[in-house]
Amino acid sequence: MSKTLSAKSHSLPAKVWAGYALLALALLVAPFIVGQVGGNAWVRILDFALLYIMLALGLNIVVGFAGLLDLGYIAFYAVGAYLYALLASAHFDYHVSAWIILPIGALLACFFGAMLGAPTLKLRGDYLAVVTLGFGEIVRLFMNNLDRPFNLTNGPQGISGIDPVSVAGYGLNKGITLFGQHFPSSYAYYYLFLVCMLLVVFVCIRLENSRLGRAWVAIREDEIAAQAMGINTRNVKLLAFALGASFGGVAGGLFSGFQGFVSPESFTLMESVMVLCMVVLGGMGHIPGVILGAILLTITPEVLREVINPLQRSLFGRSVVDPENLRMVLFGLALVLVMLFRPAGLWPSQRRREELEDDA
Repeated sequence: MSKTLSAKSHSLPAKVWAGYALLALALLVAPFIVGQVGGNAWVRILDFALLYIMLALGLNIVVGFAGLLDLGYIAFYAVGAYLYALLASAHFDYHVSAWIILPIGALLACFFGAMLGAPTLKLRGDYLAVVTLGFGEIVRLFMNNLDRPFNLTNGPQGISGIDPVSVAGYGLNKGITLFGQHFPSSYAYYYLFLVCMLLVVFVCIRLENSRLGRAWVAIREDEIAAQAMGINTRNVKLLAFALGASFGGVAGGLFSGFQGFVSPESFTLMESVMVLCMVVLGGMGHIPGVILGAILLTITPEVLREVINPLQRSLFGRSVVDPENLRMVLFGLALVLVMLFRPAGLWPSQRRREELEDDA
């Protein structure tokens, strides 16, 4: 009997590791396959998908783990992006290394996260949503108007000529050369973003299974009961805002180095809503579900853009409906259907699924 149990316990990890190996291989070759099929533009879309996964995982700490509604999360993305742009561009003629700026950006975003969390500790529901929404809009307006009397952000024109991220002195904007063939910078950035995304996933998994993660879940389920059990809800909430914001700051810095240009138009309310929808659509509090939601909402609009226009031209001879408007209609319809038939998200956690079944 003991030998049988021992054999089963050893066979399961082997299957799991085989799955991990296949996933790792797929992630490593993904840009080459996608680039071969769709060109460099689709590799850039993969890059943005990885950035949005980092953003969604950061917001998942606040919304999914702690149950705090945040509609201004994109502000932390803006803080990281503008810090990188100011310290690594010709705007002030500073050219600090990206590996110094990114940790500073994480700390600065963490500070702003705590600043946002402090006045909202006693707010819930709609009131919390309104305050966080206002915070996000205030940051965007500051970025848009801090070009006078002292030109800090260059206003609506944004900051251009931003230094690319360098690894061991090699600028990723030069691309990579493999087996005698040169690949554009989007391939090099893909692997940088992939490493950063995997690091964020690892940290989120550790947080979820930690004492702090269980405290967040307790607050999400019943804050009064959590406080009665001895959880310091004030500090735990502040930690949720601060840690979630730090991921947004890192993603913003990477975005700035990747694009080489930042402007306030990249950090609108709609971006916050999109990141929130990634968390809700995929499955709040479930890391694989959030990753799925981020991938779907990043790649699906681009697929529609590639399909809708040619389809309309073949049927009507011209474009009848703007793909952007149709995308929003389909996006809203998808959210309504998910809330009706999959209220826990497309890939909810087992706990969340059981809770909804019990409520039903």
